[in-house]
Amino acid sequence: MSFLCVWKRVLVAGVLLALALLSEGAPADAAQDHMELAQAEAEPTVKTEPVVISATKTPVPVSHVTSAVEVITEEDLQKQKLRTVVDALRLAQGLAVFSSGGPGTNATARIRGGSSAQTLVLIDGAIVNSPTLGGYNLANLTVDNIERIEILRGAQSMLWGSDAMGGVINIITKKGSGTPAVGGFFEYGSFGSIREGGQVSGKKGPVDFSMTLSRWDFTGFSAVNYRRGAAERDAYRNWQVSSRVGIDLPTDGRVDLTFRWMNGDIHLDNISTPSDVFGSRMRSHEFIFSGSYDQPLTAWWSQKITLARAQDASLFLPGTLQRNVVTGALSVPFGTPNETRVLSNRIEVQENFKIGEPLLLTAGYQLRDQQGENDTGLANKIIASHAGFAQVQLELWERVFTTAGVRHDSYNVFGDATTYRVTGGYLLRETRTKVRGSYATGFRTPTLNQLFFPNFGNPNLGPEKSQSMDVGVDQDLLGKRLRLSGGFFWNRYRDLIVTTFDPVVCAPFSTFGFCPINIGDASTKGWEAGFVYVYESDRLFLKGLDLQGQYTNTLTRDLDTNRRLPRWPVDQWSVMVGYVPVAPLRVTLNGRYVGSRFNTTGDRQGMKAFDVWTLIATYDLSKRVQIFSRVENLFNEKYEEILNAGTPVRSVFAGIRVSYDVK
Repeated sequence: MSFLCVWKRVLVAGVLLALALLSEGAPADAAQDHMELAQAEAEPTVKTEPVVISATKTPVPVSHVTSAVEVITEEDLQKQKLRTVVDALRLAQGLAVFSSGGPGTNATARIRGGSSAQTLVLIDGAIVNSPTLGGYNLANLTVDNIERIEILRGAQSMLWGSDAMGGVINIITKKGSGTPAVGGFFEYGSFGSIREGGQVSGKKGPVDFSMTLSRWDFTGFSAVNYRRGAAERDAYRNWQVSSRVGIDLPTDGRVDLTFRWMNGDIHLDNISTPSDVFGSRMRSHEFIFSGSYDQPLTAWWSQKITLARAQDASLFLPGTLQRNVVTGALSVPFGTPNETRVLSNRIEVQENFKIGEPLLLTAGYQLRDQQGENDTGLANKIIASHAGFAQVQLELWERVFTTAGVRHDSYNVFGDATTYRVTGGYLLRETRTKVRGSYATGFRTPTLNQLFFPNFGNPNLGPEKSQSMDVGVDQDLLGKRLRLSGGFFWNRYRDLIVTTFDPVVCAPFSTFGFCPINIGDASTKGWEAGFVYVYESDRLFLKGLDLQGQYTNTLTRDLDTNRRLPRWPVDQWSVMVGYVPVAPLRVTLNGRYVGSRFNTTGDRQGMKAFDVWTLIATYDLSKRVQIFSRVENLFNEKYEEILNAGTPVRSVFAGIRVSYDVK
């Protein structure tokens, strides 16, 4: 796609911004529509600085964080009426997030040139990465009842262990607060999409609660791109239940219990052939449980205990008939019905010691247990580990911030791994300028399939290893209404696990001569830049304006072949413009650009760049009732995220959301 075509579409965002700025000179008007809403007896809101937990496992104000981090809040999700976590991550910095054929199909996230297996995903403290495949399939995870998503870029194995070589995505369920309230929503739109759900949340005495139930039916479009000749529609069904119950204990203690159940049923095609497949589907049931106990023991000592479990059962049905969309040839799909069952347990004890005012020492122990089996020959296998870690945080004069930590993991399958991480930052308070940097090492354990799958797995595999560094600058301007950020990152990956044809090495494990071996080396580096601007006023037709954008340049290299890593674009950016002309109405435009890339290794199967835009409008009929609409793929872009995979044409959705206090 030419830059001219891209900038024509960027112009749409500029028009909204220009209209808002032109109206800045208009006189304020006391007369407003929907006076009840605009002059509601709401108490003034005291805004506090957001905190980040993932970077240190302790709450740290954003201005003091020395890591590259992005936080997506519940407010951000609601403003843009996003349906899934995948939709939110697509707009985030430093990530490549692609799905293989629309809602419900396999969708993974990768950070800074890494793979999905090198990106650790947590939901309420539970590790949800697949023990058999390595990555986490985000396809069924909607935004219902999510309070925040923290994205931590760069190697984080020192705190979080295996799978965090590229970074961490930490998803946190909403905490109930205020007067108990009940509500619901309904949405209808293109492709026969129907979404509906209800929620209840609030706090009574020492107990807070937040619970949701939602359903999504999607008649769908073909998982193989219809423009390539696919005709069959692939439907999707999703049920989701989420809850969080918290209890405030004496002396500032707290217990949190969370639960999330996801039930997905998606019809599939074969995008590699490519072929329409009739009767093929994936049915999955995912359960995530977690509990945490947080208790200050003295004025200088606090303790947190976390117990979490994630389990998933996925049944794959290969279908009865498939039609090649290129040749029209009919054939029987390969394979038999196969169910994969996986389980991940995590127990962690964390002790925090405040040593004087400037020093915080964190020490902890983690037990991690991963199990998996399937119906095609993988017997129940276990990867288990014990880990100890220690971290020091130093803060001086609210200007100098440093962290340093070390971790040692001991595994039952390959031995030990030791990682460390150091970060530093300086905040020039007079100008609100923060300079930060970090250096870390990381590792990733082989998956159960890579170790034990019959006639393929190599039990002699060792862990993948990495080195990671970044430097950056964050700058607040205009009374903190504008924040600018920029930085450089570099990663080096060693001993990557690559499936290789080597009859000699693979002979003990495979009669076909193919097996995984630690022989890969790769490097990634690039630049990141972003901005956030928020403006509020009482001017006519300019009640609010917020802008957000990010750009990521990622250069990847397979050091063995001197080729680019697959499915990694050099250039990516996203932008969001939110405009509030009058109090009840909000109009939002967001877009993302993904540069050209190669679908597979060896710089083969080149794919064109694309940009996709979404227009959202919300209108508050009252404090309790909101109507909304959303137009996705506004310019009807013809594109593919993965070669041959289907993507939606211009799509229109509309809905209503209500909420009532419980007296």
